[in-house]
Parts: sequence; C-alpha cells; structure tokens
Amino acid sequence: MSDTGHATPRVVRNAERRARADYAGGVYGSMLAASVIIGAGTLGSFPRLELVLLLLLTGVAFWIAHVHAQVFGARLVQQRKLDRGAVLSACRDEWPIVKAAVPPAVVVAASSLLGLGMESTAWLAVGVAVAGQVGWSTAAARRGGASRRLMAVTAAVNLLLGLLIISFKLFVTH
Repeated sequence: MSDTGHATPRVVRNAERRARADYAGGVYGSMLAASVIIGAGTLGSFPRLELVLLLLLTGVAFWIAHVHAQVFGARLVQQRKLDRGAVLSACRDEWPIVKAAVPPAVVVAASSLLGLGMESTAWLAVGVAVAGQVGWSTAAARRGGASRRLMAVTAAVNLLLGLLIISFKLFVTH
C-alpha cells in the first residue's frame, strides 16, 4: 500500500492474478476430477477408497505441475530470481485445483452411506464435479463484473464441456 492508503499497481496486479488463478484452477480442477472419474469408470470397478485417492492424488499431481510451470516458466520469462515468496504464492494460486477434487471425493467416500453402488457413485461424483466447474466459472464471471447474460453464457459453455466429458463415458462404455 502507498502512503496515501491506495494499493500500489503491483499489489493490485497480484490480487487480480490470484483471483484469476483461484477460479481458473477451480474450473480446471473440476474438469480434471470429472475426467478422472470417467476414466476410472471405463477401466473397471474401483473400490471407493481407491477412487477417492485417485481423485485427490491426481489433483495434487496436477497442482504440483502447475506450481512448477508457474514458478519456473514465469521466472525464466521474466528473468527474476526464484525465491520462497514466489514459490509460496504459486502454491497458493494453484491450490484450487486440489480444492476442486474434494467435493467429488467426499461424494465417493460418503456414497456407501447413501446405499449407492459404484456405478451410481461415479455418476453422482461426475455430476458434482460438473456442477463445481459451472459454479467456479460463474463465480469468476460474476467477480469479473460480467453481465447476467455473460454469466449465463459461461455457465452454459462449462455445462457443455462437462456434458462432453460425460459423453466420453457413454461412448467408451457402449
């Protein structure tokens, strides 16, 4: 912050970058979770614990990959020194990729309490992942000051992307 109480351009840029990363990571992580569930389901029946671990560990692996790309890629392009603050910032910025895997993983973990078999569990978890994807994208549009029409468009596009992922399951298994 400057002496006048206004945010400096760097502070504003960092806040904007974090806000974009939060939503982008959430949308991406939700799509990733749906894809993991679809992929796992086409290969056979996975016990719940395996699917929960697969969801969470895949989210963590992609989070690490995104942190690596952000830290090293950006640092190389900008020719800035690598420091602990940059690494921690990248870890924070990309964490929504992992957060987006949590709701579908919770659904899978709790599905036996609902009396669901693995097929029903997979469909419910995919639905939760797609709902997360639509939610993250709509929240990003809203936070960005988009009109209601644009928020509806981004929700529709992300719903279509989710349905595309679901169609892969239908295509591969039939």
